[in-house]
Amino acid sequence: MLSVDSPRNAADRFHRQLIIFSDNILIRHRTSEIHPVLRPAGDDGGPPVEVIGNILSRLGAARDVVIAAATCRKWREACRNHLHTLRFSSDDWPMYRDLTSSRLEILITQAIFQTTGLQCLSISMDEVVTFSPAPVIAWLLYTRETLRSLSYTVRTSPSFSILERCGRQKLEALFLAHNAVMAVEPSYQRFPSLKSISFSSVSISALDLSLLLSACPKLESLALISPEIAPDSLAAMELSSPTLKSIYVEAVSLDRFLLEADCLELLHLKDSTLELFEFAGKGTLKQLKIDDLSVMHLDIGDNVERLEVVDVSNFTMVWPKFYQMICKSSGLRKLRLWGIIFDDEDDAPEELSLSFDLREGLLQEGLQGATQLGSLAVLELGWNVITDQFGQWVAGMLGRCPELKKLVVHGVVSEAKTHEECQTLADFTSFMVSLMRKYMHIDVRFEYE
Repeated sequence: MLSVDSPRNAADRFHRQLIIFSDNILIRHRTSEIHPVLRPAGDDGGPPVEVIGNILSRLGAARDVVIAAATCRKWREACRNHLHTLRFSSDDWPMYRDLTSSRLEILITQAIFQTTGLQCLSISMDEVVTFSPAPVIAWLLYTRETLRSLSYTVRTSPSFSILERCGRQKLEALFLAHNAVMAVEPSYQRFPSLKSISFSSVSISALDLSLLLSACPKLESLALISPEIAPDSLAAMELSSPTLKSIYVEAVSLDRFLLEADCLELLHLKDSTLELFEFAGKGTLKQLKIDDLSVMHLDIGDNVERLEVVDVSNFTMVWPKFYQMICKSSGLRKLRLWGIIFDDEDDAPEELSLSFDLREGLLQEGLQGATQLGSLAVLELGWNVITDQFGQWVAGMLGRCPELKKLVVHGVVSEAKTHEECQTLADFTSFMVSLMRKYMHIDVRFEYE
């Protein structure tokens, strides 16, 4: 058990607090035998141990679970046999920060080994904490037959293959950070139930990641955040998954990133530097989100017809090509453009303001097309430096969106403004008031910062 101050008194206080918390759970379980909800320690009455196990699992935090389990024999039994969620986090209990790594290993080992059916395990400590492999391996082996979700974000030294030790048959969600991910045998039965993978600040090669995806026949979600890519993999990363529905890529630097995913619905690229990004799918993409992406060549092929949400910020794009893309998206419901530089492939863009840097000819070319964005319901636009062209651009976009229901205008307003800047903002305000008289059915919101 975890040691706590005045365990019996703390347990009694915690027990009384749980009465209110557990009411809703117990009512759903058995409405005819609810009150009294909980009984004093030592009384065999009260809710069944299965329900108590659900209550303890809702608590999640290991310290709270241990205190609650100290209430009586029945609650200890529930903790041992029916607890399915346990979380160790320095954010839950500041006292963790006063313990050495070896002491933390002992406490976590004691708590885990007092359970028999743990399904969700989360271990997250401050960056100064480093665990040794032996206890971590013991936790993974002890829970491998029942564990469905594993979140482990503590540095381990020396590193070892966590994937080789954790449960395979039932594991559905895996979140690893600050560790090395090593090669996995390319067997499609390796992780038959794994649906979600999230890696943050892990050391991995492109080949190992590709092998892992091939070993997950039910994978639906992949998040890759600030990985330490092996030097021999920086030239190219090729990933393929026939079941992947969502991918999130952040802080990745590669020459070539090739993704093949027949069922992909959400593609989110953020704060990354790529020479080439190429996506091959079968037209299932519904959401495209790009934020602060530097890429020389972005190719998503013909996977745009089913797009419903396009959210692009801090990005340089070729406007005619982008306009053609969104015009092909017959089901587009939301379009958000923020911090955009519209450019063509030959000439450098002329700075015209807003967060959009537009060439006047390019702006007119984009808005003179006959194609309507007929299904667009929400449009978000914004500027960094306001100029007269922004109002004209908003008007042009509204004219292409006959079914628009909501317009959100974002703007940056600096504290110190010249008279000319104030006049430009005033002119834009007057222009928008006049414009909205024409579009009375549109809900217009202004969000300034």
